[in-house]
Amino acid sequence: MTDRAVEDLLRALAPQVLGVLVRRHGQFYACEDAVQEALLAAATQWPAQGLPDHPRSWLVTVATRRLTDEWRSERARRDREVAVAVREPAYAAVAPPADEEPPSGDDTLKLLFLCCHPTLTVSAQVALTLRAVGGLSTAEIARAYLVPEATMSQRIRRAKQRIEAAGARFDMPSAADRDARLHAVLHVLYLVFNEGYTASSGAELHRAELTGEAIRLARELRRLLPDDGEVAGLLALMLLTDAHRAARTGPGGELVPLAEQDRSRWDWAGIEEGVALVTEALTWSAPGPYQVQAAIAAVHAEAPTAADTDWRQIVALYRLLARLAPNPMVTLNQAAAVAMVDGPRAGLALLAPLDADERTVGHHRLAAVRAHLLELAGDRNDARTAYLAAARATTSLPERHYLEVRAARLATDR
Repeated sequence: MTDRAVEDLLRALAPQVLGVLVRRHGQFYACEDAVQEALLAAATQWPAQGLPDHPRSWLVTVATRRLTDEWRSERARRDREVAVAVREPAYAAVAPPADEEPPSGDDTLKLLFLCCHPTLTVSAQVALTLRAVGGLSTAEIARAYLVPEATMSQRIRRAKQRIEAAGARFDMPSAADRDARLHAVLHVLYLVFNEGYTASSGAELHRAELTGEAIRLARELRRLLPDDGEVAGLLALMLLTDAHRAARTGPGGELVPLAEQDRSRWDWAGIEEGVALVTEALTWSAPGPYQVQAAIAAVHAEAPTAADTDWRQIVALYRLLARLAPNPMVTLNQAAAVAMVDGPRAGLALLAPLDADERTVGHHRLAAVRAHLLELAGDRNDARTAYLAAARATTSLPERHYLEVRAARLATDR
């Protein structure tokens, strides 16, 4: 098998193997560490030695041995080791053949809910989800978020400690907690995708490993919860957004805005799937924020050219989104859409309250949208000033370059 094929297989098997160990032994902290060691061993051995007959059972066996070794190596865990030995015969430490213990989709869902435990911060939820459910190594997650591996390792370790301290069980949350926890799961996947689609810092605009993993996990969640409209909406939003990726950068990696993209380079299969998903979901489910965002993306995708975009429909959808999930980023996008219907001054008026919102004060997105609308209004001097302010505020090098080019163009035209 190729390294990439092994990597894809391991990411799919990771939550299944972790689910088996946690169901058998409890102790999420120790089991997750053991699974990571088993994944590392497989990534090293399988490409060279070939795939075992039962890959999942191989991983369970190796992880179980790692877990047993860990128990034996720590004197403080002697009593626990004895209890396990009494409760479980020795042969149980060897994984059964794959057909005796079929993979459980419920395990993946339980892990997603566990990794999004309410005692964790959002950043900890993201990191733990990528590691425990996505099968990414600590080093891979650290690289994706441009932090030292030691920092990410500490974040993950604290997250697992918090989960154990809270007495969280490897089980589905109660009905009362399920909706709130599902909201956190969807939000985590949304954040992972957004960080991959527009990296918040660094030299690359995209981080395909994050967008790909977010889409994979959203598909899995959709498979497990086919009757949830917001799960379908989130997957549709990801597919419709990611469909632009090939056209979103130029030959030198520079950012190409939506209106200037070569639409023949869009992923039309992804667009068709995304449009079908959100259209179907809206027929039987009350609209939620992810469905509405997907509907907005679908309107953009279905326009043959930028000039053919149905901006009135987009404005109406943003008004609905602002009622369902009011936040300053929605207002920013709404202002840009309103400018296309009612003129740039109307859009600028919507931005004015954000100058007093602590969530957007100094944020490069506010300055960038204001610069764009000022440029549309013909106010070149103020537009140039706003573009430069946005460029100074962003930590993404492609975005900074794009904003500086826009500012320079205004100076040249003048």
